[in-house]
Amino acid sequence: MSDVVVNSISKTYEKGSVLAVDKVSFSVEKGQIFGLIGPDGAGKTSLLRMLTTLLLPDGGDAKVDGLDIVSDYKMIRQRIGYMPGKFSLYQDLTVEENLNFFATLFNTSVDENYDLIKDIYVQIEPFKDRRAGKLSGGMKQKLALCCALIHKPTVLFLDEPTTGIDAVSRKELWDMLKGLKRQDITIIVSTPYMDEATLCDRIALIQSGKILFIETPENIINAYGGHLYSIIAADKKRLLDDLKKYENTKSCFAFGEVLHLAFKTENDSFKERLIDYLKEKNHTEVEIKLIKPTIEDCFIKLMSAVQN
Repeated sequence: MSDVVVNSISKTYEKGSVLAVDKVSFSVEKGQIFGLIGPDGAGKTSLLRMLTTLLLPDGGDAKVDGLDIVSDYKMIRQRIGYMPGKFSLYQDLTVEENLNFFATLFNTSVDENYDLIKDIYVQIEPFKDRRAGKLSGGMKQKLALCCALIHKPTVLFLDEPTTGIDAVSRKELWDMLKGLKRQDITIIVSTPYMDEATLCDRIALIQSGKILFIETPENIINAYGGHLYSIIAADKKRLLDDLKKYENTKSCFAFGEVLHLAFKTENDSFKERLIDYLKEKNHTEVEIKLIKPTIEDCFIKLMSAVQN
């Protein structure tokens, strides 16, 4: 049974002139971690705000835990947890005061649902008398997650929860989400970080308000099609320029210290012809090897297909 069902939902701003979410549809099964993966401005936050009843859609409909996001918004708010991208707890209240406040809002107590947040709260409990505004970025996220969980929601929405926190805190937060999944909580998380896509059960790649692809991370990678190569040379910037001009180049993008390159055709001598071309262009220290595509490679390929 699906905990979240979205049917052709849309959202516009500025009197309809800006289309933020464009007829998006998907469903999320109970106990899944579902990722909305895309860059800033892709429509992730607008979509989550509609599903959490903070924005009204301009078209389509959606149900959360079997309830309509428009007509049943009051009941939905009692059943979901929401952690916005910007830290929004009371900064002048202590850790403990914030947690007690949110428990009271939902007519429950910290003691009643302590088992649900225990693994997270023990990490911030030593700072329970510290004001929330004085916490580090990672500690703020853990407190916000505790407050979103204290009423035992059936569905948890997280809007870019790892943005602005260190690598260790990112890993800890994802470990916590895996623990919540084992408690049958459905989790919808948005992130601009492509490497986090592999931590989800299913993902939706989103760009300019449109869903490009929905599948498991493994199936998205397997659907890449064709071979992908990593290439590097002494002058990376000039290498990128020259490869984009090369007649057999299908796509070429910078990925950290290397370039990712796909060819239009691959015959018996395609590598040798490329090396000869780069020698003519006076490139040195050229290294090329076959690699496995990443989610980011798949996203770029899908974006290029849409643009073309």
